Amino acid sequence: MDGTAVVLCEGMFGETGGKTAHGLVRHTARYTVRAVIDSALAGRDAGETLDGKVAGIPIVADLPEALRATGRPDYLVVGVATHGGVLPAACRPAIAAALRAGIHVDSGLHQFIGDDPEFAALARAGGARVRDVRRTPPREEMHPFTGAIHEVDALRVAVLGTDSGVGKRTTAVRLVQGLLEEGTGAVMIGTGQTAWMQGARYGIILDSLVNDFVSGEIEHQVVRAFRDERPRAIVVEGQGCLTHPAYPGGFEILAGAQPQAVVLQHAPARAHYDDWPAFPLAGPARERQIIELLGPARVVAVTLNSHGLTQGEARAAAARIGAEMGLPCCDPLRDGVEPVIEALRRLAPRLRR
Repeated sequence: MDGTAVVLCEGMFGETGGKTAHGLVRHTARYTVRAVIDSALAGRDAGETLDGKVAGIPIVADLPEALRATGRPDYLVVGVATHGGVLPAACRPAIAAALRAGIHVDSGLHQFIGDDPEFAALARAGGARVRDVRRTPPREEMHPFTGAIHEVDALRVAVLGTDSGVGKRTTAVRLVQGLLEEGTGAVMIGTGQTAWMQGARYGIILDSLVNDFVSGEIEHQVVRAFRDERPRAIVVEGQGCLTHPAYPGGFEILAGAQPQAVVLQHAPARAHYDDWPAFPLAGPARERQIIELLGPARVVAVTLNSHGLTQGEARAAAARIGAEMGLPCCDPLRDGVEPVIEALRRLAPRLRR
């Protein structure tokens, strides 16, 4: 645990661009989240706004209100995830105020806070630290693919998706939690900045790495997790999707982790890729076809992001998609992940209780 945090999500909480903040409200082992900043939703509870369940995390209008309501945090965490990783202008005042007050700032954007002259000067003057978690590791610390993945005697599961920002990480977290709760050793491999902020013990930030090392870095983390903990299941968080015009990151995950099973995350209310209206979704059937063409992995279940659907509409979508795909289909946030775990047990009986 690094300390207490206020999460900055100005103008984006509850939308796709707020997915980092959403992840931290739902789960983090790195921070104790005290508040979320989004002036448009001030006065509401973050958990209730997000999932209909009170989390005891207030949404406040700005950093001064957060300080009055919950006290001085150790960190201000940038909770927005914008296209291109650019810092929105609306977030600058809170970051400047935090650094001026000596509050550390963590950011997962591609635009590095620590390289901004104004922020760098304020950090020095205030004695604050900036962590830009997407900074690329030195090349000499990266790992090429070696084939050591075949030493991993654990069920390897990749949570891939039909779009970016569709809930792959949330499903991966819930799946690992579900396996652990029933006594099955399981570990998650994070592949993005939010997983790092949630405190994932193993992982990389895939979209910051030099391409030649991506597959090897994924393999290295899976092998390291297996050697350290000897789990029966290793769950790898997906990135983008195979057919996404901007974020096709699933290819390296299939190559580096060599999963035997894939859980496919889908948002039935979406007709096109998020922020790309000219590109219609390929959809779960097409993604499954490509995944199973590429290698030995088989899609064993479909999980849903039911944002924009009523509970009745979500249940109807799960029944329809499950029938069309011939696979278990559920919403992990509303219904839990037991149908997915049962599908994994059928594939790997050693996962049984």
